[in-house]
Amino acid sequence: MNLQGILEPLYEQRLLRQCRHIPNHVAIIMDGNRRYAKMLGLDTASGHRAGADKTEKMLDWAHELGIRHVTLYTFSTENFSREKNEVGYLFAMFKEKFLSVLTDERVKKYRIRVQMVGDPSMLPDDLREAVLAAEEATKEHTGFFLNIALAYGGRNEIVLAARDILETVRKNGADPDTIDVSMVEEHLHHGKGIPPVDLIIRTGNECRTSNFLPWLAAGHESAVYFCAPYWPLFRKIDLLRAIRIYDQRCAAKSA
Repeated sequence: MNLQGILEPLYEQRLLRQCRHIPNHVAIIMDGNRRYAKMLGLDTASGHRAGADKTEKMLDWAHELGIRHVTLYTFSTENFSREKNEVGYLFAMFKEKFLSVLTDERVKKYRIRVQMVGDPSMLPDDLREAVLAAEEATKEHTGFFLNIALAYGGRNEIVLAARDILETVRKNGADPDTIDVSMVEEHLHHGKGIPPVDLIIRTGNECRTSNFLPWLAAGHESAVYFCAPYWPLFRKIDLLRAIRIYDQRCAAKSA
């Protein structure tokens, strides 16, 4: 074992001791897959695959630390403008991952519930069917909640909720004056019960939140942590540093 392999676990333990508060809901903007591939002289697909592998590890860390809800920003509405081959590869990989939920023993063991956040009408039929299959297979699970932001846009999220509310008012003849914060949250993400975001993490040295989960994050003043590593290079140390920022925010609020 090299020196880094010896020191990193020790540093992880030190960081963990500094984190008295663990966030309930962490949202992650996984940036840098393409730049990682370019840095290593690899094709774009290899960068996305490396990012998917890192996601698997990160979910294990989150479960180990006691985080109950994780939302991953995987594909935005703006990403549809990327090259056709790249979008096709990503959709095939997403389909593969959603279908793997049906047979993954960890999903059963940890009682993981998988849900999509975004606009399913924008997805190809086969991917949409895979999403529905994963959601249906895990709908009774309550151990850990994994939300996949796919075909997602922050403004579009509010538009979809508004449409649902207007349809409810039209059908039930409800008084528009009854529309309040709780009603919006009830219709947000089609009533999937996703809690407020405590911590947003963005990798790849990009210092912006890209309007990610504006109601649940910005509306609840979540802590934000920006870090330099591209997503495939994200480490448990980086996750713990982010949690330390959240812990410091909690301590400041209670002071």
